[in-house]
Amino acid sequence: MPQIIFFAVVIGGIWWLYRRFVRVAQKLTEKSRRAENERRTGAVGTLVKDPKTGEYRVKRDDE
Repeated sequence: MPQIIFFAVVIGGIWWLYRRFVRVAQKLTEKSRRAENERRTGAVGTLVKDPKTGEYRVKRDDE
């Protein structure tokens, strides 16, 4: 019985690490894609519209 619990915990940890890896890889891909578009167009940043105020601002890296 302890072996089953051990393997369940190990498999859960591996799954969690895999999902985290995929999430970080997607963020890095999006960041590099955005940077490539900015280089191609000569832009300084990407503007996003704030839904509450309606004003535009430069998109931060953590968004």
